[in-house]
Amino acid sequence: MKTVVIGADGQLGSDIVEVFRSGGQETVPLTIAQLDVADASRVQPVLADAAPDVIVNTAAMHHVERCEADPARAFAVNALGARNLALAANALGARLVHVSTDYVFDGAKQAPYLESDCPLPLNVYGNSKLAGELFVRSLAEKHCVIRVSGLYGRSPCLEKGGLNFVDLMLKLSRERQEVRVVDDEVLTPTATRDVASQLLHLLRQGAGNGLYHCTAEGSCSWYEFAAEIFRLSRSPILLSRAAPGEFPAKVPRPKYSVLENANLKRLGLNIMPPWPEALAGYLQEKHGIGAQ
Repeated sequence: MKTVVIGADGQLGSDIVEVFRSGGQETVPLTIAQLDVADASRVQPVLADAAPDVIVNTAAMHHVERCEADPARAFAVNALGARNLALAANALGARLVHVSTDYVFDGAKQAPYLESDCPLPLNVYGNSKLAGELFVRSLAEKHCVIRVSGLYGRSPCLEKGGLNFVDLMLKLSRERQEVRVVDDEVLTPTATRDVASQLLHLLRQGAGNGLYHCTAEGSCSWYEFAAEIFRLSRSPILLSRAAPGEFPAKVPRPKYSVLENANLKRLGLNIMPPWPEALAGYLQEKHGIGAQ
């Protein structure tokens, strides 16, 4: 199985490349500079040179405020880019794996979202990602769409200035005596290494066309996530709940975006760990926290 990973220099893409290669898979990384998925004239020729069996698309415009300010570019990358890849995958006889987001939901359900639940995005980013999903699912003859949530990983998040939430909290714990974090947004923090391992498992097991939620097990608020980071790192910093409206969002976001890995579980393929276990592993591997 020869796999091309698009967005291989990103937070998720870099871990997919490493996990696939460690698993003995022939893997070709393509950085964002090497392939702009919005450029329809380049997508098929670049991919044809690699002749992949599987194309994994992690490239996206996912800075929420920038998407809202430039919807044309957001849809060009997140929606039409997915369409370009679907058509190219068909021409090459390849399977397309497309990464989407929990932000396709509005959060009103207040219970874990299933793949069968009706999406209702609140912002341009969510709408553009949903459009990309629909292009892939309607056009790609062999496809797999996965939705993720609250990603953090060892490599910098290129769209968001480098630091993920975990590393930001550790940085603040060294610089401040107190930090305040919102407690009214609930999600499932998910390590990119675990998503990469789950994706490799899914492909090896030959799962068919479909939509799969792919997040760690359980859920928490951002405040609870920060509390666990500080507990595991034994930080003496004072953590407080932010007051309602203390950090007003410039763009509407779902207050609840927990995903249930229902389709993975139905197939007996779910290997995603509980989020506190994944966090402990990340802190030990990247920062040496908790290592003996």
